[in-house]
Order: sequence, then C-alpha cells, then structure tokens
Amino acid sequence: MAIRLIHVGLGGWGQNWARDIVAQSQAVETVAWVEIDAQALTNARQKLNLPAERCFLSLEEALAALPAEAVLITASLVGHVPAARAALLAGKHVLIEKPFAPTLAEAQELVTLAEKQQCILMVSQNYRFGAAVQKARELVHREMLGPVSSVALDFRRASNVVSPTNPRHHHLWHPLLVDMAIHHFDLLRFVLGQEPLQIMGKTWNPPWSNFVQPPAAALTITFDGGTVVSYRGSWISQGPVTNWCGEWQMDCERGQIVWTGRGELSEKVLIRPLGKRPYALRLPAMPLVDRSGSLQAFVQAVESKTAPESSGHDNLKTLALMFAAIQAVESGLPVTLADIVPVS
Repeated sequence: MAIRLIHVGLGGWGQNWARDIVAQSQAVETVAWVEIDAQALTNARQKLNLPAERCFLSLEEALAALPAEAVLITASLVGHVPAARAALLAGKHVLIEKPFAPTLAEAQELVTLAEKQQCILMVSQNYRFGAAVQKARELVHREMLGPVSSVALDFRRASNVVSPTNPRHHHLWHPLLVDMAIHHFDLLRFVLGQEPLQIMGKTWNPPWSNFVQPPAAALTITFDGGTVVSYRGSWISQGPVTNWCGEWQMDCERGQIVWTGRGELSEKVLIRPLGKRPYALRLPAMPLVDRSGSLQAFVQAVESKTAPESSGHDNLKTLALMFAAIQAVESGLPVTLADIVPVS
C-alpha cells in the first residue's frame, strides 16, 4: 500500500519534484499540496493540473483535512523548520530538502523532536544515489588501493548569466557553500567513511560576477581518518564544466581512484594502480537514482521503521561542515568542527 504524502513547497523545484519524482513513484500517493504563496499555488495548480480541493495555503490546513503518513518538504530554506516542526508534532514522517535548517540549533531541535515523536526525519542528499558514488564508496571502504591519503575535488559551472525565470539563484546566501557544496560535503563523508575535523579556506566574488555573494571557493578539509581534501568550486568558472558530483582524484597507498557522476558527462570510475595501466570499472545497475533513490530510501525507512543513512541525526554532521566552511571563509581562520557543534 502506498504511503500517503502531503507535499509542501510548490515553487519551480517543488513542481519538478511533484512531476518528475513523486508522480512517477508507485510507493507514495500525494493526497495534498501546500504552498504558502497564493500566486505560486495557483501557478502550480495550473501547471500540474492539481485538484483545487486538495491544495492548501498552510500545512496545518492540509493535516486537518486529509489523512497522511508523511510530509515531503521542498520549500525554500526559510520554510523548512516551520513545516518540519508542524509535521513532526502531528506525528508524520518527514523527507526534507537540504540544507534542512538555517541554523544548527534549529536542526538539532528537529532531530530531537523526531526522536521524541518516533518519526523518520530524512534529508534528501540525493547525490548519494548514483552508480559512480556507490562504486567509489565500495572501493574506499574495502581499501582496494589502500587507505586514502588525499582527495582533490573540483566543481565547475558557468552560471554567471542571470536567468529571467530564476533570478533568485544569484541572490542566495553563500550560493556555492550552501546551495551546492553541501552536496560535496555530504559525499565526502559518505564516500570516505570519515568525519571532518577542521576546515580552512577562502571564497571570492570578482567584479564581473552577477552573484551578490561569493560564488567561488577554495577549501582545505582534514578528516579524522587522516585524509586531507582540497576542494575547489565555482559557479562562474570559465573552464570545462564538471558533472554535478564534481571531478574526484583520490590518492591512495597503491594508486589513484578517479571518478565523476551525475551530469551531462559520462559517469565513470577509473583505477590507476601504481606501475600498471589504468582501467575503468563496470558500474552497478541502479533502478532508482538521484531523488528517486532518495524517495525510495525514505519509503523503505518508514516501512521498516529504521533510520535511513541520511537521517536528520546523521545529516547534522554534513550541516556542521557547511556552517564551519562559512565561518572559516568569513573569519579567515581555520575552524575546528568540535568547537561549533556538539554532534554525537
């Protein structure tokens, strides 16, 4: 039986979720749609052909009107905590977009509330659900080439032109670190199986940039397993674009693992053993990837009553790394993760 879902947040990204992800899943059934902006709700109703009697301007109205087991939150960041809090207080499981809260204190509040209510709180870290990511993680965890000493991770996109249909992107708070690099921060934790200890770095915004806040960054991150990561990311790169996961070069004891995934370029995992010829690996078949994989993992967690890999509790560590990065670039000083949040 499909899990009944209330979908909160029907802007452009929320509509994409509704049309391309939720509507394609047989594991969930959307019983109501919520959007606090009346005009945006009207637009979504028209574009998605939604029944008017199941569309609401508040989650509380939807919860009172229709039975549901879960709530999907794809609203903008400012709407995450109020919607998640209301859903959890009503005893509903929650799947929420990243970053799942604008402060660590609010994130911890939601995690504590979910535990108290015995509800699943899962963050959609959808980049985890890709063939190259899964293969790279497997290679690292079984130490195919030995321990990972260092990682060079590059992300490049040419997004300086302001779209008339989506000008919001160029006004985001720390558009690289919050809107994009949080994916890479989460992948680093996931693939390496290590937790970050310290971060330092710099962001910048050249005069010709159309971004209000810095769209480029260079960071150095030290992990508790001894791996050191050099991260370079840019929304205004003049070089060849990378896939959304970025380009990864992982130096190990006996060679190098090179991989990339999610994007226009081919997904691949390349092994470069010391003294031997490089070769590509066959990637695992994955019937559900990206956000579809994330939604399925949420359904499985709800049905089995077990915490998903990217639970709110686990994702506190990804969120902490994002906030540590912001503090580091704003202060110009290294930031130790243990100093900013007591994450267990």
